[in-house]
Amino acid sequence: MINFLVVDKIIKDALVEDIPGEDISTNSVISENSNSTIDLICKEEGIIAGLKVFERVFKILGNVEVTLLKNDGDKIYPGDKIALIKGNTRFILQGERVALNLLQRMSGIATLTNKYVKEIEHTNAKLLDTRKTTPNLKILEKYSVKIGGGHNHRFNLSDGVMLKDNHIAAAGGITNAVKLCRENSSFVRKIEIETETLDMVKEAIEAKADIIMLDNMTLDMAKEAIEIIGDKAIIEFSGNVKLENIKSIAEIGVDCISVGALTHSVKNLDLSMKNLKNI
Repeated sequence: MINFLVVDKIIKDALVEDIPGEDISTNSVISENSNSTIDLICKEEGIIAGLKVFERVFKILGNVEVTLLKNDGDKIYPGDKIALIKGNTRFILQGERVALNLLQRMSGIATLTNKYVKEIEHTNAKLLDTRKTTPNLKILEKYSVKIGGGHNHRFNLSDGVMLKDNHIAAAGGITNAVKLCRENSSFVRKIEIETETLDMVKEAIEAKADIIMLDNMTLDMAKEAIEIIGDKAIIEFSGNVKLENIKSIAEIGVDCISVGALTHSVKNLDLSMKNLKNI
């Protein structure tokens, strides 16, 4: 479920950004009492995500009804009609770009995520996203990852303990960093350690880390790390993961693989609002 207490603000901010005064093009040629219908059309194969967000844009503007013909997670193909929009023509056109921008990005993320998931579905590895999200759109982007079949890593800095290279350097090493975390954070929170060498892996085990990230390791080094860790911690692989190599990574036996590209390098799915008819 999407928390619209948060998402409504995202939508309203986007609308105000796009319509700081008035829509001079629409208001110049279309009367305020004009009503129309228009179709939401798929132009590119993919996984649809964000339909309720799309619909919400028009609910906020008012006097527009959206009839959804697909559900989030559905596979869509070029030519598919995804929704019918009916109502005040001005509001339809004012909301068109914001609604499409959000829906296209969310669907692009779901589509790319699903491609990664398909590569590793024969293994026990889980696909994770990261915090490398678009500022202020994190809730939508992480929702889209789930729709595509992936899993969410932590949402924010308050969500979990992850000690990265700079934390470790500032604390004087893994052992002291973990010690300080156990003293200063809640006992219910798991502690994840980012490691880059086998010595760091060994120190993380000695410190009793709950999750050990193998960061930017070669496959050969990662295999050695997995043997060292065994069942002493959850194993996450991260760094330079691509569609072309994620299968090989998953097959060495890691528990999860985090991929920043799911949200920071995604291509929007091609969707369009077409066939406007006055009613």
